[in-house]
Amino acid sequence: MESHRSFTTICLRKTLIAPSVYELRFEKPAGFLFKPGQFVLFDVPLPEDANDVQPRAYSIASAPSEPDLLFVIKLVPNGRASRWIEKTLNRGTSIRIQGPFGAFTLDTETPEPYFFLATGTGIAPLRSQILWALKEYGDTRSMHLLFGVLKREDLFWEDEWKRLEQEHPNFHAHVSFLSGDRDWHGEGGSLQERLPRIVQVVPSSRVYICGAPVTVTELKEECLILGIPKVDIHSESYV
Repeated sequence: MESHRSFTTICLRKTLIAPSVYELRFEKPAGFLFKPGQFVLFDVPLPEDANDVQPRAYSIASAPSEPDLLFVIKLVPNGRASRWIEKTLNRGTSIRIQGPFGAFTLDTETPEPYFFLATGTGIAPLRSQILWALKEYGDTRSMHLLFGVLKREDLFWEDEWKRLEQEHPNFHAHVSFLSGDRDWHGEGGSLQERLPRIVQVVPSSRVYICGAPVTVTELKEECLILGIPKVDIHSESYV
């Protein structure tokens, strides 16, 4: 991986926003610039030994114009970063980050609609892309967000998606609950089930997918079946 700058940042807020899901806000270091969709490496120490440090990658969820750096992280049992978040990280904690990294960024050279497909905390880079496109770039193309979680209690940022729909008529949010609940539009079904219905309305598109590896693979295959060219399907997986 090519060399990138490192920065020291301070935790501003740690909030549990869904079961085992934390929203973390950090001070944006002076000179830190990034593109929507990129990620950073956190230097994560062991709670038992601050000198034992390993990098962990997390996508930036905030848009470039927002004053802080936002991340959303799901805890993994006995995971290094999860234990650090629970046991060590608090408001005022200093941490070193490296970056930004990644080419999971928006294609603004074409007018085709955007489809954003995410499961769980895979929504992070898509939030950055959506906010940037709508509020900073002033993009008026049709945009559909399909966001999948296990059940309603796992959903977060719901008010933000509703507000964006109200403020931007070209943006539409579709939330899928695997438990069978329906979203605020009265719609139901998994991402894989809902995607064909929505693509029928907007057949030509640029697709951005982020989530668990198995789901990302399935969604990419579904997009190909629907006739979306491979070159127009962009994806990133998390573990």
